[in-house]
Amino acid sequence: MTDNYDECIELMTRRGISLEDCAECTYFLQAKYIKGLTMADCVRAVDEVMHDRDIQNAVIIALELDVLAEKGTIESKYIKEAMMKDDGLFGVDELIGLGMAFNYGPVALTSFGYIDKIKPGRIGELNSKKDSVCNTFADDVIGAIASCAASRLAHA
Repeated sequence: MTDNYDECIELMTRRGISLEDCAECTYFLQAKYIKGLTMADCVRAVDEVMHDRDIQNAVIIALELDVLAEKGTIESKYIKEAMMKDDGLFGVDELIGLGMAFNYGPVALTSFGYIDKIKPGRIGELNSKKDSVCNTFADDVIGAIASCAASRLAHA
């Protein structure tokens, strides 16, 4: 299996997500715990997480699902509607985010739950767009990447 880092970055960029967006959320999660933490530290940690193949696979499938919902190519009317309005009872988006965080341990898992509730920065911006744009998975992708990077930093 090949490294899909470049494909992930391209797909994230097309969906309006940057490594810096993820790093800002990582900083939000860890600044009060790590003295002297910089944005450069957070960007580095996010970049390291993005080289993880398990993370790459989750990012690609999650963001592709948002694209498919937007294009109307998901056959299930229920799933398409649930995704387009980011139905709170849908939960599959959080499961993918938790799956990503699970690879990085308890700090990532608890951070993901927290950041999913608070929705700081780009997460909140994406979560608030509900018209013809589907960001059901995009906001959880940022939260999961940030949480994994936060865990890397916490254990450094």
